Amino acid sequence: MKTMTCKQLGGACDATFSAETFEEMAELSKSHGMEMFQQGDAAHLAVIAQMQELMQSPEDMMKWFEGKRQEFEALPQD
Repeated sequence: MKTMTCKQLGGACDATFSAETFEEMAELSKSHGMEMFQQGDAAHLAVIAQMQELMQSPEDMMKWFEGKRQEFEALPQD
């Protein structure tokens, strides 16, 4: 099990998520982002807008995603 914060995953807050795999971690982060979007959280909405811009370039998005995967893999087990 590894733990990352919303900020470590490119988000806007210090909420923590724990998962066994990076894919699980990404899903937790995505769910959190959707919840914050529904609540209209301004800080998260700004980050979501940045992510939408990044997604315009599949190559840049893959580089960003792989960077987060590497960060996850480098973390020690909880």
